[in-house]
Amino acid sequence: MTKRMESKYKIDRRMGENIWGRPKSPVNRREYGPGQHGQRRKSKLSDYGVQLKAKQKLRFYYGNISEKQFRSIYDEAIRMKGDSGANMIGLLERRLDAIIFRAKFVPTVFAARQFINHGHITVNGKRVNIASYRAKVGDVIEVKEKSKQMNLVLEAQALSERDVPDYIDVNTSKLTATLARVPAFADVPYAVKMEPSLVVEYYSR
Repeated sequence: MTKRMESKYKIDRRMGENIWGRPKSPVNRREYGPGQHGQRRKSKLSDYGVQLKAKQKLRFYYGNISEKQFRSIYDEAIRMKGDSGANMIGLLERRLDAIIFRAKFVPTVFAARQFINHGHITVNGKRVNIASYRAKVGDVIEVKEKSKQMNLVLEAQALSERDVPDYIDVNTSKLTATLARVPAFADVPYAVKMEPSLVVEYYSR
């Protein structure tokens, strides 16, 4: 198990929020941070601290992707027309791991990355094993036939704490998902408040 995979159990407590809205989040039991100093009174964050926390929370949400990869998404977003923060969200939501998580093919975004890496997903009929693969509108993403009865998939389908957003069309019997459109920021069903504008401020300071 990689360090990144292990760290997911501490992310909620580090942020002080149940960022995925999971019923079993440790924040539901202990609202203070991990470690021996976790219960110390928190001081008020500076503007920089607020921006950093917003950046870390958004980066963690998408499976704790690397800082280098996250920064490259920001760099691409600011080159696009329109609001840079909204552009970032659109790029993140087009990631293959984000789409199969949203489609409820897997229970978590971390599981999505592993599921893709192990070759269980096809895009337009071709196997894709890169979690950061960026889907285009109209792409058909499907769980491979041999993988459709995996316990992981069946458990995810039964989850009640989240719904499939309307910018992804899902056929639950065939386990296919189609990206209908690139979502606006307001369309994305985050469990907690995300502030991409602060992320833009953090990188542009």
